[in-house]
Amino acid sequence: METPDGTSDGTSDGTSDGIGDWDSCAADPQYRAAVLDLLGALAYGELSAFERLAEDAKLAPTLEDKAALAGMAAAEFGHYRLLHDRLVAVGADPTAAMLPFAEPLDAFHRLTAPSDWPESLVKAYVGDSIASDFYREVAVRLDRDTRDLVLRVMADTGHAEFAVEKVHQAIEADPRIGGRLALWGRRLMGEALSQAQRVVAERDALSNLLIGGVEVRGFDLVEVGKMFNRITEAHTRRMAALGLAS
Repeated sequence: METPDGTSDGTSDGTSDGIGDWDSCAADPQYRAAVLDLLGALAYGELSAFERLAEDAKLAPTLEDKAALAGMAAAEFGHYRLLHDRLVAVGADPTAAMLPFAEPLDAFHRLTAPSDWPESLVKAYVGDSIASDFYREVAVRLDRDTRDLVLRVMADTGHAEFAVEKVHQAIEADPRIGGRLALWGRRLMGEALSQAQRVVAERDALSNLLIGGVEVRGFDLVEVGKMFNRITEAHTRRMAALGLAS
């Protein structure tokens, strides 16, 4: 499946069968710790997305737009519940798993609070997509059960198409906002990468998973650089889909 910018949403590529099943992979304590970090970060991200969409609904100019955001918020909360239940199923405390990621994610949202409806749309489309790209890159290095869950919760809730349409409408109504929104998109990209690097630096198990230190089919440092290049390229395509310069 593709998003409006032509990038894959990662839900049906079928290119990897993972690195094995959860039980065998989780026998490695480093791998288990890395996956619990990953699920904790995802869970708090989905919970934050639910809260943010509900807040953004206040900026919506029409009842139809408010209802659309409410539906998307409900979908994000459903994703959170899936992650919460998975953490419980593998014997982890969901709150403890999410807690290390609360401050950096809250900081990102605090530093990138939208001032109006168009900015909220760009943030939802661009900001969330950066995180989704990162998690999908990691997913191919995971066990089958965890990979399938990650791809499921990263599936588009309909926000991408909605945001692209509404941003185009806003620019058509007032072409002057295009420059401001382009700058906003660059700021979102910078803050997202900054917080992602901070999280990885502070979480040893997750960092090892990314650079191949855990006994999985992982990245080396060169591959990590290539991964971030791919994420940056996808961001450029999404900005183009919005009609904005990156």
